[in-house]
Amino acid sequence: MIWQPSLLSLQVTLAASGVILILGLGLGIFLAKTRFPGQLFVSTLLNLPLVLPPSVVGYGLLLALGRGSPLREWFGVDILFTWQAAAIASGVVALPLMVESTRAAIASVNPELEAAARTLGSTEGEILWRITLPLAYRGILAGFSLSVARSLGEFGATLMVAGSIPGRTQTLPLAIYDAVESRDYGRANSMVVIITAIAFMFLYWVRTLEDKTTR
Repeated sequence: MIWQPSLLSLQVTLAASGVILILGLGLGIFLAKTRFPGQLFVSTLLNLPLVLPPSVVGYGLLLALGRGSPLREWFGVDILFTWQAAAIASGVVALPLMVESTRAAIASVNPELEAAARTLGSTEGEILWRITLPLAYRGILAGFSLSVARSLGEFGATLMVAGSIPGRTQTLPLAIYDAVESRDYGRANSMVVIITAIAFMFLYWVRTLEDKTTR
């Protein structure tokens, strides 16, 4: 069956997308609009999942979610080897793309337009909602699309915290690996076509947004 991991991947990606949108947008705005001691350190820390091996990110999530962690010991929440753990892993790995794209898009907005709005009595919230975000939305959407595509293809960290349990945590990338290991190349080919087509559509949309922004 190829539809079971496909639907599970969709479920995991949708959940991860919510985390990416809320946290990524908020952190991107915060980093673009504020200056504070240690900002470079915080920005570098947020981008670490982009360059660290997935196994390292997965191990960090094991420590954060597993035995001895505050989440498990204080609140009694055990989500390891569930689809929710897969969603967290996908979200953490893809989050830096959203943060950096949002930060760069907002930082590129002409500050004179925002300053003019202030002189007319607009609050910071109104400026953000009516001027900054509308002008930066293409960059934000591009970052969000890349993040969603990256979360869809997440493999290593997901394997560490969720395993590869058919019907429970086996997403498309994990199912492809399992099919190749068992030499079921027909099934592997079908799933490769599905995930490649989805990734292509996301990337094509991103390029379209970038082309419109350039023009």
